[in-house]
Amino acid sequence: MNKLIVTSLICSLSLASFAQNSYNIVPKPVKLKAQQGKFVFNSDTRIVVPEETIDLQNALFALQERFLLTKVWHLKIEKATENMKPADNTIFIKFNPAMTNQEAYKLRILKTRIEIEAGAAPGVFYAMQTLRQLLPPEIERNQTPPATLELSVPCAEIEDTPRYAYRGILLDVCRHFSNVRDVKHYINMLAFHKINTFHWHLTDDQGWRIEIKKYPKLAEISAWRDRTLIGSYTETGRKYEQRRYGGYYTQEEIKEVVAYAKTKFITVIPEIELPGHAMAALAAYPEFSCTGGPFEVSGLWGIFNDVYCPKDITFQFWEDVLSEVISLFPSKYIHIGGDECPKVRWERCHHCQTKMKELGLKDEHALQSYVISRIEKFVSSKGRSIIGWDEILEGGLADNATVMSWRGLEGGIAAARQGHDVIMTPTSFCYLDYYQSEDKKSEPLAIGGFLPLEKVYSFDPTPAQLTTEEAKHILGGQANLWTEYIPTRTGVEYMLFPRMAALSEAVWTNKEGKNFDDFKNRLKNGTVKHYDALDVTYSKSNLK
Repeated sequence: MNKLIVTSLICSLSLASFAQNSYNIVPKPVKLKAQQGKFVFNSDTRIVVPEETIDLQNALFALQERFLLTKVWHLKIEKATENMKPADNTIFIKFNPAMTNQEAYKLRILKTRIEIEAGAAPGVFYAMQTLRQLLPPEIERNQTPPATLELSVPCAEIEDTPRYAYRGILLDVCRHFSNVRDVKHYINMLAFHKINTFHWHLTDDQGWRIEIKKYPKLAEISAWRDRTLIGSYTETGRKYEQRRYGGYYTQEEIKEVVAYAKTKFITVIPEIELPGHAMAALAAYPEFSCTGGPFEVSGLWGIFNDVYCPKDITFQFWEDVLSEVISLFPSKYIHIGGDECPKVRWERCHHCQTKMKELGLKDEHALQSYVISRIEKFVSSKGRSIIGWDEILEGGLADNATVMSWRGLEGGIAAARQGHDVIMTPTSFCYLDYYQSEDKKSEPLAIGGFLPLEKVYSFDPTPAQLTTEEAKHILGGQANLWTEYIPTRTGVEYMLFPRMAALSEAVWTNKEGKNFDDFKNRLKNGTVKHYDALDVTYSKSNLK
């Protein structure tokens, strides 16, 4: 037989064999080499580890939990003996100090065993998430699967490492509140998608959501509003639901969420808005305003002229609040907002105008820059760094500030060129409160805009205009979910999924490895089946 024909036949047979295996992993790994066969889990499968630390236990629990909740069996852990070789029917964990990226991993799935190599526990955690996605979706149900179901994963060799160190999702709990149980649920889903940062938007005009011991009225007054807009902000003849609405997290609940996120290798970054978006706080403490009030916690969306007045007592308030916040959140970053701060009150305020003359500031934008710089120095004195929305560029940027660029990419480009770190989150790619379908009548009410799945997938946090050195300041990207029109958990899920999957691949997978059609196939044949098993609500607008 012709040698070429024989080779073709062998290749065809191999491809036919591999065709039985599917690798519906999101985000797509950097390298994946398909292999024949599969590894089948059974009641004797065990995990062998080089050490037994809390972090490694948390990493392994990502997979153990699925077996426990489905009431199948317990994947037992045993410590490796010295010079122990990978044994059959084990998941063998090995740490490699040469792997300097703590989130990188190598995963080798053989018919007889699974081998995982990583530099640290986060890499093991992401390897476990990959195994979870390769298992049948029934592994997600909190019930025993059919006895006939084979719990197996296809053989493969995988090498994986994220493109960006910062991969985030923002949840706004000010416009509509999410209880602790639901916040933990969202954190679980972030982990499933290999997202490592939860940006918690905790204060705004419509509600203050964090207990501050020194200022009890923030919980008593600022956390509650007496009415909430019904329908779209743009409609004439606005109507309101006249009902007390709100809630806040106690400091113990904050600690609980932060500790829970840590077990999922997720950093929680709090956002405390200043000097704008202050109506809720001013309703309780009007002395921190320019006019003295009175004010109410807003039941209307939008931007308001009444903002904090940068008096000494206001700075004391901010420092007191941030001190308590810093004690609750171990994150390197504290987000201080800095966006959408109208200057109308400052322009007419005797204190503000006097302060500007005293400091030699040319305008109110420079006054805002003074506020941000002073807060940045305070946060730095506590060993932390600030993040602010791109408006903090106006009037000059504080030395150690990181910019979160939302009004397009331009603010991020400017900041990177000035030598500042940047997180890209432009509205055109990253605002998940936008409609998912052009047929808006078929969709839940949204704030506006149109952001389909493919557009999110096409997001590239690093602008082509930057030099190689400037590009090093792009830490990563983030999607934001603002909740003006999203009052329920199912509504939050509908707007997050599956666009979170697209975002996760945009910030994890190298550009050359991305292909939307391939992503969509993996999404439909794998990820959404896991959503179904988890009873997660998701949009089907872009899945046809």
